[in-house]
Amino acid sequence: MYRNLKECITDLEKHGHLVRIKEEVDPYLEMAAIHLKVYEAGGPALLFERVKGSKYQAVSNLFGDMERSKFMFRSTWDRTQSIIALRDDPMQALKHPFQNIGNGFGAINALPMKKFGGIPADFEEIQISDLPQIQHWPMDGGAFVTLPQVYSEDPDKPGLMNSNLGMYRIQISGNEYTPNQEIGLHYQIHRGIGVHQAKANKKGEPLKVSIFVGGPPAHTLSAIMPLPEGLSEMLFAGLLSGRRFRYSYVDGYCISHDADFVITGEIHPDDTKPEGPFGDHLGYYSLTHPFPVMKIHKVFAKKNAIWPFTVVGRPPQEDTSFGELIHELTGDAIKQEIPGVKEVHAVDAAGVHPLLFAIGSERYTPYQRVKQPTEILTLANRILGTGQLSLAKYLFITAEENRLLDTHDIVGFMTYILERMNLRRDIHFYTNTTIDTLDYSGTGLNSGSKVVLAAYGDKKRELCQEVPETLKGLRGFANARLVMPGIVAIQGAAFTNYQEAQRELGALSEAIAAQGPLDSCPLIVLCDDSTFLSETISNFLWVTFTRSNPSHDMYGVNSAYEHKHWACDNMIIDARTKPHQAPPLIPDPDVEKSIERIFAKGGSLENLKLK
Repeated sequence: MYRNLKECITDLEKHGHLVRIKEEVDPYLEMAAIHLKVYEAGGPALLFERVKGSKYQAVSNLFGDMERSKFMFRSTWDRTQSIIALRDDPMQALKHPFQNIGNGFGAINALPMKKFGGIPADFEEIQISDLPQIQHWPMDGGAFVTLPQVYSEDPDKPGLMNSNLGMYRIQISGNEYTPNQEIGLHYQIHRGIGVHQAKANKKGEPLKVSIFVGGPPAHTLSAIMPLPEGLSEMLFAGLLSGRRFRYSYVDGYCISHDADFVITGEIHPDDTKPEGPFGDHLGYYSLTHPFPVMKIHKVFAKKNAIWPFTVVGRPPQEDTSFGELIHELTGDAIKQEIPGVKEVHAVDAAGVHPLLFAIGSERYTPYQRVKQPTEILTLANRILGTGQLSLAKYLFITAEENRLLDTHDIVGFMTYILERMNLRRDIHFYTNTTIDTLDYSGTGLNSGSKVVLAAYGDKKRELCQEVPETLKGLRGFANARLVMPGIVAIQGAAFTNYQEAQRELGALSEAIAAQGPLDSCPLIVLCDDSTFLSETISNFLWVTFTRSNPSHDMYGVNSAYEHKHWACDNMIIDARTKPHQAPPLIPDPDVEKSIERIFAKGGSLENLKLK
């Protein structure tokens, strides 16, 4: 059980999970570039001892793999997991009363502890400019906080147990922000803090916000946990850290006594400024948009505080481990929330939100002679209306007939679906709806479409194991490459506009149809570089599902509407880069060269084997 971040770092170093970077490192691009290389190599957590321009040390990659993540929580993991399960299924307390006595005491001992006397003695007041000014990608709008714990309280029901602790990125420099007086908060209005802000706006008063950075790693994880209704993030922080969250109030702001840094301030009604760009988890930049401004009240830091950070980019990255941790801790929460759902997998390589795989039940018509999707279509609606899952664009769903089917087996799962789909019946669109704020494949900010691709029943086709002759030598299209059974990528001219794309895809569909049925290849992907896309499954997932909007970019061979339902013989997804999409994240070559010193002989990371 760690009382603070420093104790965690000491423990990780003692057990070989952390390496110190002794060289001075520039927070402008260099720190992030080193982190990315170490994460990709499966390397340790990193303690940057000399951060240029700041007196504070910084640590990253704490959650870089599951082994290290679970090691940090080894003494509290099982108890926390069982209490979360109890919240999902209260009847367990009646079925196993003696087992759950311990859980009850564990929850009581995790209750937050209010302290008195104002600011802790080991805190000092500083300015935003004193913090490590870490900029991750060349086109970022400035320096960002990437592991903040953003705390707000319900204006109608103030107090710690009605608070929200969330992780929303914080821009601390650049753009139009007044240095040391303003910072930007990037969050959506439906999130916990957004609800609090809406209530404060209605009252015509500012919302007081505290941002905690550092402290025990359990507090960081608490900020991103999708907790059961009624389980406070602050209580969860105590459960997972094995130590009560300690806090006080100063000038009306909540101060975490466990954090390394605390930033306090107010969000005033309708006060926004441009925030971004920021290299984000889809592997592209999220662009500049107006988001709430926080007026700084005071900034505090512990003496010898340590600044934790992470770097996001094209997945997988460290936030992948966050997802795996959440999945293990919450267990079967999705089954509790949506009865009939057996498994849901947000596919990390596709940027998490764009692509979901799901397995459900099919019990509606057990005696029908011809099996077809029925209940799983109902479940698809529930999935696409649930929390973060509602941000998905593509949902592949089937029913649990094959016990060996696993949504984490990408090729196996997609093969199973494509072998069984009836393309004239099993494609269901949702148009003019919402998608992820960070996804620029749609028609505008937060605007796009979704599609459900369902399959149930007997195998309908044998999938091609090599590129069919039909797809070779098509005029205007080249380099047909097999991605996996039943999926072929072809290369086309650069995308110009949707009017021209309809003409191009219409010609492609007609050319394929003219050569006769092509049942063995249900999915064709049009892209800019078919060699790159087909090189790995990760490339296929990333390009196809982050660069397409189902309603605008899905076409079909022999497509038609049958009673308002779109049908086709072969699906074609136009995954070419569109002019309105955000640029991809590309490392700075000069920075890549400058950090070679850290990995060279005599450098702090000379023993790390890079991939």
